[in-house]
Amino acid sequence: MSSNETTHLPPPLDLSGWRRAPAVLMAFGGIISVIGLFVSLSSKTEPGTQFGFSWLLAFMFYLTVALGALFWVTVHHLTDAGWSVATRRFCEHIATLIFPWLAILFIPIILLAPKIYHWLTLPPTDELIQARWPVFTCAGFIITSAIFFGIWWLLSSRLSYWSLRQDVTGDPLCTYRMRFHSGWGIVAWALSITFAAALWMKALQYQWFSAVYGVWFFANCAWISLATIYILAALLQRQRILDKVLHDNQFYFIGALFFALTLFQAYMEFSQFFVVWNANTPEETFYYIIREHGSWFAWSIFLIFGHCVLPFFILLPVKVKSNFKVMLPVCAWAWLMHFVDLSFNILPAANNFGYPWKWLPVQIGCMMLMGGFLAWVFLKKFLSHPPYPQRDPRVLEAMGVALEPEEMPDTLPDEGGAQ
Repeated sequence: MSSNETTHLPPPLDLSGWRRAPAVLMAFGGIISVIGLFVSLSSKTEPGTQFGFSWLLAFMFYLTVALGALFWVTVHHLTDAGWSVATRRFCEHIATLIFPWLAILFIPIILLAPKIYHWLTLPPTDELIQARWPVFTCAGFIITSAIFFGIWWLLSSRLSYWSLRQDVTGDPLCTYRMRFHSGWGIVAWALSITFAAALWMKALQYQWFSAVYGVWFFANCAWISLATIYILAALLQRQRILDKVLHDNQFYFIGALFFALTLFQAYMEFSQFFVVWNANTPEETFYYIIREHGSWFAWSIFLIFGHCVLPFFILLPVKVKSNFKVMLPVCAWAWLMHFVDLSFNILPAANNFGYPWKWLPVQIGCMMLMGGFLAWVFLKKFLSHPPYPQRDPRVLEAMGVALEPEEMPDTLPDEGGAQ
């Protein structure tokens, strides 16, 4: 029997004062959001538009985190990985936030859709709208969105169900079921997020075309979810909740994937811009011309250096990827850059001449409200189940234990719920 060495952990943090953080976020975020809604509805020029865009921005931020977590769960089962066993359980909980909770948070977008999506108020004589019929109708928008949530609910719920059942029974059938659902699920996931990104974000400026927008959206989902996974894993390890199954090598793997996706996301961003610039057709160039006006140009330069250049050089050394003092600030920075990136893609549709700074408090309020609510739901899920899969075939590998076949125990001791 052998085990991996784990770096000496500092004392656990006293998080008792943070127990009310989700409720505080919901309270303050709710107040700011309600005020922002009334101010936006009272606007004489575009009633409700700015609040609708602020809500969409916050919604897409948290949706990308949940979709990314769902992606990594399916990858875990398809690759039969051992190092990702430790993070799989809380990734499953994040993924199950999509339905019904994020679906509920999508309702304001449906109600404000005519204020957000200009094509819902245009006559059907526009050729581009006709080409997208019947999706570019109110009923089509709702039905298509429901299909997306249905796919994500089916995939996330099945993976979570069989994972929790495996904790009880240890039946190999659970592993086979999760692999089966991951097989069809990864294809359905890829198709659904591509069309969802096109309908909910790219369609804000429906005259624009991009063949790689879905791949760019995938890169963002995978990238920001890895930053979230790294922070949660580091916190849970320090609190001695996942210290048995988390070691330095696993943090290195997460960091290496985060570094790779930093480059891939930057490549997709540049590829999209380069193809549009090279073709030089009005149907495509107007998208970037708008983003060169006012403060949007500074926003784009900030993205180039903050989203790619800075993380690239910080993450380049090998030892950095398992150094918490470096990685945790970089992951927190990734949240900020993801917010900036989504703002750059969403907000110019309603603010052609620069970032709407006066609406920043409303955007932050929507972020606080949704973040507090989703954190509250996540914590309830996490505390109700064992913190990591108890009878996964690879759990001993995650623990760094190497046993001969005749030494393998039938079951592992039940850890119970996370404390």
